Amino acid sequence: MSSSYAVTRPAAVGAPSPGGRYRPDMAPSRAFDFLYDPLYMLSSEKDHAQANVQAHLINDKMKKMPIFKTMFSNLIHYPRYNLRLEEKNPVPPFIDRRWRGRHQQQLEALQKLAISQPSLQIPQIVYEDPEVNGRNRYKYFERKNSNLHCSTTYTGATPVTSVDDRSRSPTSRTLGIQTDYRDGEAQTDPYSPEYVVPLGSIPELLTLATLTWGRGLPAGQAEVEMIERAREKRAWEATLPPLSDLSQVEKRRKMMDDMERKEWAFREQEIEKLQEVRLEVLKKLLRRREEDQNEVDVNRLDTHWFNRQRDKEERVRKIKHEHTKVMRKLIAKGKNVEGKLERRDVIRDYTDYAAQPYGPLSRIGYFPDNHSERYVVKNHFLNTYEGLLELEASLPDSVTQPRIKAPKPKTTTTKEGFIKRSARLDMELAQVHQALLDKKNKVKEPKKPLRFLQKITKPVPRPRTPTLLSPSTVSWIEEELELAVIFLQKLIRGRAIQNMMFEGKEKRLELIRELRTTHALQEDGKLLKKAEKQVTLALQRQRDLHEHKLSLVENHLAWIEGRALVNMFDFLSKELVRLQEERKIHAFAMLAERQRRIREAEESGRRQVEERRRREEDEIFKQVAKVHQSTVDSYLEDVILNSMESTAEEQAREEIQRVAVEINDIAYEMESRRTHLQSEEIVAELVYGFLIPEVQKISVKEKGKESNSFETVIHWLKDPYTKSFCRI
Repeated sequence: MSSSYAVTRPAAVGAPSPGGRYRPDMAPSRAFDFLYDPLYMLSSEKDHAQANVQAHLINDKMKKMPIFKTMFSNLIHYPRYNLRLEEKNPVPPFIDRRWRGRHQQQLEALQKLAISQPSLQIPQIVYEDPEVNGRNRYKYFERKNSNLHCSTTYTGATPVTSVDDRSRSPTSRTLGIQTDYRDGEAQTDPYSPEYVVPLGSIPELLTLATLTWGRGLPAGQAEVEMIERAREKRAWEATLPPLSDLSQVEKRRKMMDDMERKEWAFREQEIEKLQEVRLEVLKKLLRRREEDQNEVDVNRLDTHWFNRQRDKEERVRKIKHEHTKVMRKLIAKGKNVEGKLERRDVIRDYTDYAAQPYGPLSRIGYFPDNHSERYVVKNHFLNTYEGLLELEASLPDSVTQPRIKAPKPKTTTTKEGFIKRSARLDMELAQVHQALLDKKNKVKEPKKPLRFLQKITKPVPRPRTPTLLSPSTVSWIEEELELAVIFLQKLIRGRAIQNMMFEGKEKRLELIRELRTTHALQEDGKLLKKAEKQVTLALQRQRDLHEHKLSLVENHLAWIEGRALVNMFDFLSKELVRLQEERKIHAFAMLAERQRRIREAEESGRRQVEERRRREEDEIFKQVAKVHQSTVDSYLEDVILNSMESTAEEQAREEIQRVAVEINDIAYEMESRRTHLQSEEIVAELVYGFLIPEVQKISVKEKGKESNSFETVIHWLKDPYTKSFCRI
C-alpha cells in the first residue's frame, strides 16, 4: 500500500491536511521545504520526485520562441511560436537533492538482518535530543499573526489559545475539516506480509502466488474453479504410475492421453465461451453504432426540416409583403378612379397629424434618424471623469448618503386584539386564491403499481455526524486536566500493546525455538534440505514454464482473433463508406438524368409543335392543290381504268380458253385410265383440298373487308389533317 504524506515542523500548522480542503487562515508550506527543512519528511522516493517536479513547475516559466518562417501564420498546423521551459534553479549546489529516507530504510534493513543473524553487530541509532523545554522550545509555538483574530495551536484535535492573548481574543475556536474522499476510496492494494517456507514442505497456498490484487483477487467463481481443477490435477498426478516401473508405461501413457483430451475439451469450452462473450460485445457495439447512426439521421432530418420551414416562412413573408404593397396600390388607385389631378391641400395636411409632414414614411426617401447626433446632449460634467468628480463634490450629502425610513407596517388588529373587518376580508380572499391556485396547479398523480409485486428495500441509514461540543464554557484548568487524561490514556494504551506483544512471544516460544534450531542442523541435513529445495524450485520453474507456454498460446490465439476482427471491421467500414459513396453518386446520376430528360422533353415538345404546325400548313397546301386537279385526275383515271379492264378481260378470256383445252385433254386421258377407287380418292381430295379451304378463305376475306373498311373510316375521321381538310 503506497501512501503520500508529509510531517512538517510543529509550528507549520498552515499546511493543508491530506484529503482536506485548503484553510485560508493557515500559512502554506514553501516550495523547497522538502530540501531545506530537516523536519519535513516524505514517505517514499516517488513522493520526493513528485514534490521536486511541483517545485520546478512553480518556479519555472514558459517562454514563447517565435518561428520566423511562420511568424504571421494563423493556421493550427503552422504555429507562430513554440513554448520553451525557462528553467530557474534557486537551490544552491551544496544542498543535497537526494531523498533523506534512504538512510532510514538501510538502518531498518540492517535491524531485520540482525534479528536473523545475532552475530552481526549493528550500530545503535542515536537520536538528537529535541530539547522541547530548552533552547528549541520556540520551535513548538506559533508567532502572532496580525491578519488573524487569534493565535491558535493544535494539540491532537483540540485547538488551544495562548494565555497571553486570552484577554484580547476568544478562549477557543472550533475548526473542522471536511475530506473529499472516504477511507475505502483512498485504499490501494492490500498489504501482503512476508512469509518463510519451512524446509521440507510445499504449502498449497504457494500455488496461488501468481494471483495478485485486481488479477484474480478477490477470488471469484472462475478462480475457485481454477483452484479446484489444480487440486484435481495434483490428485491425478499422485495416482500416476512411477516412471521407474516399466510394466506400467502403457497405463501411464493412456492416463496421460485421457487427461490431455479432457484438457483440450475444457480448453475448447473456454474458447467457445470467450467467443460468445466477444460476439455479445460485437452485437452491443453494432447496436450502439446503429443507434448513433439513427440519431445522426434524425438530426439531419431535423436540420433539413428546419431549413425548409425557414424557407417557407421567408416565402410567406415575401408574399405578405407583396400583397400589402399591391393592396396599398389598389387602395391608392381606388381613391382616384377617374384619374383627375388634384392639388395639394396644405391646410388639410397640417391639420391631420397622421399626414406626411408629421410622420413621413421611409419608403418615400425620408429617414428621420439621419443627423440624430446633433440632438445629443454634450456636457463636460457627464462626458469627463473630472467633470463627474466636480459634479459629485457639488452635490449635497442628502443625495450621496440617502436616509430612508422604514415604512411602518399597517396594523391589522384593533387595540382589543381583534382582526379588523378589512383585514379579515383580505385574509379570506388570499385563502380562496391560494386554494384555487393549488387546485389549478395540482398535478395528477400517476397510478402506483401493485404494492405486493415489488420488493421495497429500505435505504441504509446514514451514520450520525460526529459533533464537537464547543469548549466555550470550559476553563483553561479543565483543558489542562483533559490534556493530562489524554496523555495518560496514551501511556496505558502503549503499555497494553507491549503486554500483548510479550504474551504473544511467550505463546509462540516453541515455534521461535524451532526456527532457531533449523539454523543449527548438520551439514548433511542442510544438504538434504537444499536438495529438496532445489527439487521444489525445479517443479515451480517447470510449472511456471508450462503456465508461460499456455499464456503464450492464449496470447497468440487472442492476437489471431483480434487480427481477424480488425480485418473484418476494416473491410466492413470500407464497404460501408464505398456503399454510401456509391449511393451518393447514383443519386447524383439520377438527378442529372432526370434533369436531362426534363430538358429533352421540353425541347421535343417545342420541336413537335413546330413540326405539327409545318405539317398542317403543308397539308393545307396539298389539299388545296388537290381540289384544283381532282377533275383532270378523275377523268384520266376513268379512261385508264376502262382501257385496262377491257384489255385484261380479253387476255383473260384467251388464257382461260387455252388452259381449259389443255386441262380437258389431260382430264379425258386420266379418265380413260383411272379406276373406280381412284375416282373416289380424287373426288375426296378435291373436296378436302379445294372446296373447304376456299369456303373458309371467302368467309375470312369478307370479315376482313368489313373490319378494314370500318377501321379505315374511323382512322380517317380521327386524323387531324383530315379534320383540317374537312374544315377547309
